[in-house]
Amino acid sequence: MDDLRALAVPGAMIAVRVTPGARRAAVEIVDGVVRIHVRAVAEAGRATEAARRALAEALGVAPSRVVLVRGAASREKLFRVE
Repeated sequence: MDDLRALAVPGAMIAVRVTPGARRAAVEIVDGVVRIHVRAVAEAGRATEAARRALAEALGVAPSRVVLVRGAASREKLFRVE
């Protein structure tokens, strides 16, 4: 998680790959890619919201500071830190 805290700079753009419906929730960096596993299903934006909150926690910032820029209906998402 320390690697992600370094990214918590206003204006930073963070690309992530989200896995909805996972058995366990986790945020990890695999081969330079931020992967977020959420238990929420990919339905009505639930997985995206869970991913946004998990990313904010990993960054050590308030969830309101993490904004989805692109990928609402995709596993590949781009978030911006406000």
